[in-house]
Amino acid sequence: MRSFLTLLAGMLLATAASALSLADISGKDASGGLKEALTQGAGKAVDMLGRQDGFLGNPKVKIPLPESAQKVEGLLRGLGMGKQADELVTAMNRAAEAAVPQAKVLLVNSIKQMSVEDAKGILAGGEDSATQYFRRTTSGPMAEKFKPVVRNAMARVKLAEKYDQFAGKAAKFGLVREQDAHLENYVTQKTLDGLYLMIADEEKAIRKDPAGAAGNLAKKVFGALK
Repeated sequence: MRSFLTLLAGMLLATAASALSLADISGKDASGGLKEALTQGAGKAVDMLGRQDGFLGNPKVKIPLPESAQKVEGLLRGLGMGKQADELVTAMNRAAEAAVPQAKVLLVNSIKQMSVEDAKGILAGGEDSATQYFRRTTSGPMAEKFKPVVRNAMARVKLAEKYDQFAGKAAKFGLVREQDAHLENYVTQKTLDGLYLMIADEEKAIRKDPAGAAGNLAKKVFGALK
């Protein structure tokens, strides 16, 4: 009889635990669980993108020439210069891949500085609310970190000269928008966009499958949202 009561008590405790809601979790636990999950998700996104073909081999984030410069790209290909156009696109994506690892420290610092109120707002918000938090807190300093890396990567492959051959001149004739003629800024922005897109994918995956979250506390917090 005693063993039966022990088993029944265990079942009741398990049922109560599975019925936890976000309101039952302390602010400290909610913040801690979110930080666990976001540290994993942000790190995974950076690792996926900050390697060879992280951008170039991923159609979701691969950086094309600026829209207004694609007319020039078509002209180059029509003149049998497709190889040069391909080299340019490859160089832009390699620059992005070189820049992305700079993001990890900034993302981790943003997570560490997150308040309990921030955490609860993210947990109660939409499926990309954590990603939007990262955009608000890291996009400015991250662009500053990315830009010199992009500049150096472009210089190593003579990207600036290649682009000036057609985009710079085409801008004078209105064939390319002036803002697109500055490829360094364009690649930096596209690198940011690609990183936040992958972070958003990781956030959605964690919300959908809390069991895949980094630690027990993260599983507890995100499990309460389901």
